[in-house]
Amino acid sequence: MSTRVEVFEVGLRDGLQNEPRILSTADKIYFARELVACGIRDLELGAFVRPDRVPQMADSGRLFALIRSKRSDWGPARLWSLVPNRVGLHRALAVGSRNFALFTAATNGFAEKNIGMSIAKSLREFQAVKQIAEESADGRVRFRGYVSTAFGCPIEGKVSSKKALKVIEALAKLPVDQISIGDTIGVADPRGVEAVLRPALREWGVSRIAVHFHDTRGTALANSLRALDLGVRVIDSSLGGLGGCPFAPGAAGNLATEDLIYMLNGMRIKTGIDLDSLARLSLLMAKKLKRPITSRYVQAWAKSKCE
Repeated sequence: MSTRVEVFEVGLRDGLQNEPRILSTADKIYFARELVACGIRDLELGAFVRPDRVPQMADSGRLFALIRSKRSDWGPARLWSLVPNRVGLHRALAVGSRNFALFTAATNGFAEKNIGMSIAKSLREFQAVKQIAEESADGRVRFRGYVSTAFGCPIEGKVSSKKALKVIEALAKLPVDQISIGDTIGVADPRGVEAVLRPALREWGVSRIAVHFHDTRGTALANSLRALDLGVRVIDSSLGGLGGCPFAPGAAGNLATEDLIYMLNGMRIKTGIDLDSLARLSLLMAKKLKRPITSRYVQAWAKSKCE
């Protein structure tokens, strides 16, 4: 097994988008800086979506503009924005974003509810988004494609691996630099993970495939371990286990970054991330959001510090 895994931190976007308490722009910048100081190198900061639908992301333009004015502070970190369409892309380009996440689904029901487009229409839109971005930024852009509901959908139920792989293939042909395969409602199990990942890795390679697991049924770590065994080397996770989807009722938070790193540390797999510093940051985030942290590692760590 490779001795290094890249952790793609989604806490400030996917983690915050379902929170009832809205974090200030200044707080988001602080947490972003601290995450980078902890060793995070890929950080999803915001989403250029309709503020009336996802009010927690309404300040994404201001956030990126402020960061752009002091870009040298961020060193080698890649800062990502989610853009669902050309309108979002133009807003993101205007404030200096150059790393873009595109979002579709393995089911039409969820794609239409989440981004207002069918899968086919979203892929056509992404082709236009990609072309505009590459022309506007002289090709100095990166793209990541999300395939949500790759294992199960709140509208259409269980999703076959064949159905998920068809959408993964379409994103690969755009092409995008990386494809994150998502268990949006937390129904996947290791066997189902294998059914999607084994052919995906064989066809498109380790460098292009990432995974994104929610922990609704407590299987996110087990699914991540199976993904690692199969060869995946990029795993999405969220500070403290924050997360959920406004358009998937009942979907719990993401895989907690701390729980993932604790497991990887025990397996002697390097991430370059300081676990204790991350745990302290999670507790501060919990205080800001006035809610408990779901990360099992952070809970145990905090208890040990009080004893």
